[in-house]
Formats: sequence, structure tokens, C-alpha cells
Amino acid sequence: MIILAATPIGNLGDASPRLREALAAATVVAAEDTRVTQRLLAALGIANRPRLIALHEHNERVRASEIVELAREADVLVLSDAGMPAVSDPGFPLVEAAVAAGVDVTVIPGPSAVLTALAVSGLPTDRFSFEGFLPRKHGDRVRTFTSLVDERRTMVFFEAPSRIAASLADAAEVFGADRRAAVCRELTKLHEEVKRGPLGELAAWAEAGVRGEICVVVDGAPERIADAGDALARVLALVAGGVRLKEAAGDVALATGLSRRDLYEAALQARSTHSQPPV
Repeated sequence: MIILAATPIGNLGDASPRLREALAAATVVAAEDTRVTQRLLAALGIANRPRLIALHEHNERVRASEIVELAREADVLVLSDAGMPAVSDPGFPLVEAAVAAGVDVTVIPGPSAVLTALAVSGLPTDRFSFEGFLPRKHGDRVRTFTSLVDERRTMVFFEAPSRIAASLADAAEVFGADRRAAVCRELTKLHEEVKRGPLGELAAWAEAGVRGEICVVVDGAPERIADAGDALARVLALVAGGVRLKEAAGDVALATGLSRRDLYEAALQARSTHSQPPV
């Protein structure tokens, strides 16, 4: 059997009892970095010294068949350096090969940077998409963001501290400087920090430098109405219901992505025209 086991993303106290039991009993461990696994065993006070097999992004497709064959005879515990194997970490080719070979795969759930960042971001959590690591190059990042410009779900990205300022600036350029977002760094660790605000403000904040492991959470695209006339009708309906014009224009602009100023001026003109006596 292949056992995918989530490891702490920062705080060792998040190691589950099941993870500890599995580490203590394991005879074979496929690890993203065997040195990290050795440190984890020592930090958790586990005396067991299983056979360690390196399984990382550069060799996982080559070693998958070997590990699958081992898993026919004994359980193989699969670990990434932090979090859940196969989620932006080595493991998926192994799972794919195991499923194709009819070898059972199970999971020891645990910490997840994706879900932790989403939960603490302050952005909608009912629907979301995980987009993994952002591309290193400016042009590739812009193309990635452009492909997501109409994504309605909250989006979660991983990014390196050396590129976070540039990535936030690119996101502000494509999604708009006013799009809500959160930069979550060092989650579960001593210096955990969550910075929330519009993308434009976060990009300016990040220029001073941001350290640590980083997740970026970005609000989904607002509902857009193709017909500006429908948006104007919504503004006028809100005003008729007692909402101040400026607030009504702002609410509809936020919901549709249209200009608040344009909606405000169009509503003023519409009200002025309707208030004139017939000729």
C-alpha cells in the first residue's frame, strides 16, 4: 500500500498521532528530501530508522514503478518536506502509477498551507481554486493571471519571497489594483503574518521585502453584466429603495466590474431626464 502522509508546515505540534504512529512503524519511506525526514524523526523523538528512498521532482517518474513494486509487499510511507504529498509537491506520478498497477493508495490527512491560507485570508471560502506556484518570469505570470481574469472563485497561489513584490504588481496590473487579496506568510510558525488589502497596496507593501514561505489568496472576479443598461437599472432600483446614489453606484460597480463614476453620472442624467416635465 502507498500511504500519503501530511507533515507539519511549520509547527511540529501539528504532527498528528497517526503520523507519529506511521513514522514509528514504517519500514520504507519515500521522502522528498531524506535529510528533512531524518530531522523530522529526530524532532518528534521517533527512534525508528526506516529505509529512506529519495522521491523528488527530478526522479519521481523514474522511481515510481520501483516504489509501486515495493508497495505490493509492504506499506510505503510517502512524505513531502511539508504538507500533503502530490499537492504542488512530489507524489502525483507515484499515485498515478499505483492506481494503474492496482496498488492501494490511502492518506494520513494533516496540515495544508492551501486550506490554512484560505481560511485565514478573510476572503470567500465557499468556492476556491488552487493554482500552485506562480511562473518565475514576468510574461508567463501575466499570461497566467490573464487566463484567470474571469475566474469567479477565490484563488490561492504559492510564491517565493524573492518574487512576491513583482508577482503582486503583475496581479494588480491584470486583476486591478482594487481587487482584494491576502499575503499569508510563515503560517503556523512563530512569525506568522497575514497582510490583507487591495492588490495595489499589497504590491507597494511587498517592495520593502517579504520573508518566509508565502501563500497569496486573491478574491475572485466580480459578477459582470454585459449590458450597462441593466447595471444602470440596478442602481436606479437601489436608489428608489432608499439607498443613496453614491452608495448604490459603488455597490453595483463592485458587483459588475463597471466604473462607479460612469454609473453615478449615468444615474444622475437618467434622474434628471425623468424629472423634466413632458413637452
